[in-house]
Amino acid sequence: MIKINLVREGRAVRGSGAVAGAPAAAAGPTNLNNVFLAGGLILGILVAAGWWFIEDRKLSERKEDVARKQAEAQRLDQIIKEVAEYTKEKDSLQKRIDLINQLKQNQKGPVRLMDRISQDLPDLVWLDKMSVNGGLVSIDGRALNPNSIANFVENIKNDPMFEEPELSAMVQVPGGPTVYGFSMTFHFSYAPKSDAGAAGAAATGTATGTAPASGTAGVPPASAATKR
Repeated sequence: MIKINLVREGRAVRGSGAVAGAPAAAAGPTNLNNVFLAGGLILGILVAAGWWFIEDRKLSERKEDVARKQAEAQRLDQIIKEVAEYTKEKDSLQKRIDLINQLKQNQKGPVRLMDRISQDLPDLVWLDKMSVNGGLVSIDGRALNPNSIANFVENIKNDPMFEEPELSAMVQVPGGPTVYGFSMTFHFSYAPKSDAGAAGAAATGTATGTAPASGTAGVPPASAATKR
């Protein structure tokens, strides 16, 4: 007859089950750590990807801004060149205009000079010689009396086209009727000294321009010729 101890066998079975479940319980925390590690890695990758995307966008915006500013600088540089070219052409044109105006003034100068002297020339005075050197006018003439010469000098002095005259000589011409010779110099200006200056002939109240001025030799007035 065989006897079996079921109590010991049951204890042995229960003991072996407790030992086998221990490794499964120990594996639970390790799997949780792996999950955390994987989640942290994924989160780090997402953060890095987001940062790279943001920085790449900033870099692209900066490149676009630099390109836009370079294009604006090129446009402004072209405008500056056009303005410089326009200014150069304007200056050149203004010089030509000034030269043309100066030539016109020089052409009108002798005519205006003769006209002004003719207006300032009083009665009883005529011119024998007149020369112009630059702006300096030299006159040699004769008159029937010193007062007429003084009137002529005063007329030239008050004329806005002329500077202060200088009477260098006044002598009585020997022989024949009483005639006085004189020499005078003064400067001529193409622009009037002032608009307030009165005409030379009006300063003395004498008649104007009865005898036209001559560049070589003057002809005595009719009154002088009669007295002779």
